[in-house]
Amino acid sequence: MHTYLLMDFGVQFRIALVDSLITHVIFAITSFIVFITLKYYQPSHENFFYLRIWAILLAIANTAIIVSSLQYLFSLDESYQHLLEKSIPLRFCYQVLMVATITLLQWLGNYILEQRSVDVRKQETERFAKEAELYNLRQQLQPHFLFNSLNSISALAGSKPEQARVMIQQLSEFLRHTLRKDEQQLISLKEELYQLDLYLQIEKVRFGNRLLSSISIDKNCEHLLLPVLVLQPLVENAIKFGLYDTLGEVEILVKATCKEGKQLQIEISNPFDPETHNQNGGTGFGLDSIKRRMYLLYASNDLVQTEIKEKQFTVRVNIPQQ
Repeated sequence: MHTYLLMDFGVQFRIALVDSLITHVIFAITSFIVFITLKYYQPSHENFFYLRIWAILLAIANTAIIVSSLQYLFSLDESYQHLLEKSIPLRFCYQVLMVATITLLQWLGNYILEQRSVDVRKQETERFAKEAELYNLRQQLQPHFLFNSLNSISALAGSKPEQARVMIQQLSEFLRHTLRKDEQQLISLKEELYQLDLYLQIEKVRFGNRLLSSISIDKNCEHLLLPVLVLQPLVENAIKFGLYDTLGEVEILVKATCKEGKQLQIEISNPFDPETHNQNGGTGFGLDSIKRRMYLLYASNDLVQTEIKEKQFTVRVNIPQQ
């Protein structure tokens, strides 16, 4: 296009071609300089003004080099020299436009790459922080249950040593299985139920015939995933608020259903007496920790719901499936 335009003004093909080659070789060299410079120096928004000044200075240098070279090469052609002098302002504007464009594009490309890098680092930092908090919550849950079990073993050691021995073995198996799953965030419902069964065996040693449990599981849901150790603290809460204020039998109900493999729903119910609830006190740590873990894993605050109906307290957990 450059060559054709000059020929349209009456310039010989040879001269027009050389003019075009020199102009665009100089511009290519300038573009390479811009690329190398901005690769190692990315001016901030506050210093963006200096980038424009730099583009104008490069355009001035380009124009001076191009015009000087063409004047030297074709000094004998007076008509071309006259046209060259008249075209200097136009050549300068062209160089400013092209150098400014390539500078802006290079700066913008580097800025986008840098922002992506910052976003990746931010996401990694948030992920590590979330994993650290999840790990901390799980580590708090285990001693919470462990202390209760050790207190029960201590109480049984004197009066019922055989039951204390059984409870120690069950506790050992429970902790061994927990440690094997320590690095996992998600496990299958079937594996979680096995862990829950170990826990219930321990609690039944503590409470004897007073504690009854009923687990109703849809077989189609056994392969679905849920956060590790999510059932045990909920059942522990159910036992605490169902058994601690009564001397009779109490049944803990666990029910799991699924909706077309897209969501796993678990319900844990226990008898609940509002009149004695406040007397029991308690921190509710298990339920609060599960709510926090579900939020960290699935970024939703409504996955854990509670309901009191006809003296029955129910915790309902909805677990999305990927």
